[in-house]
Amino acid sequence: MKYNPETHHRRSIRLPCYDYSQPGAYFITLCTHQKQCWFGQIDDGKMYINQLGKIVQNEWLKSAQMRPNLSLDEWIVMPNHLHGIVWLSELEKKRTNNSSYGNLGKADYADLSPESQKKAFRKKANSLGSFIGGFKASVTKQINQFRENTSIPIWQRNYYESIIQDETALNSIREYIQNNPQRWEEDPDHPQCEANFSELLLDLVF
Repeated sequence: MKYNPETHHRRSIRLPCYDYSQPGAYFITLCTHQKQCWFGQIDDGKMYINQLGKIVQNEWLKSAQMRPNLSLDEWIVMPNHLHGIVWLSELEKKRTNNSSYGNLGKADYADLSPESQKKAFRKKANSLGSFIGGFKASVTKQINQFRENTSIPIWQRNYYESIIQDETALNSIREYIQNNPQRWEEDPDHPQCEANFSELLLDLVF
């Protein structure tokens, strides 16, 4: 089945009893505050990141170096959001590099059985939530060094995620991420989809 962002991540709600530190593949979307296009622009179907976009890009790449149980798969920085597939692994089974994601199978995907959903985990160490929280905080701190007015948040308070459960879904999401710039005009995160959108300036002092 073709990946549909409306079906697969726009309505994604974190499972209240699911342990998001479990090994598995996760699709993440992080949006800027009020869908502001602060990270660059799309020109002729290609994404061109600006200085702020470079901060996001560099911090994303650094994530796998800093976190021993995290590996990066396909990802992209867009004008007002970031899409990425991340893999969480057992600490002693960290993949050696970001170009090798291991063999796909039941052991690679998060367990959704009722037995695995007995307790809630929020920002547990080495979990998806702790990774996202740290990433967003670091990007915000770096961007704040280049602006005089820090009253405007950089990120939406929440984020979208979905648990990737099989190889068909994984490949569809990879394709969706790769083709995101070419489909920018149709993207649900495009400002034109927001009826009350108004541009906000960050007062940068580059």
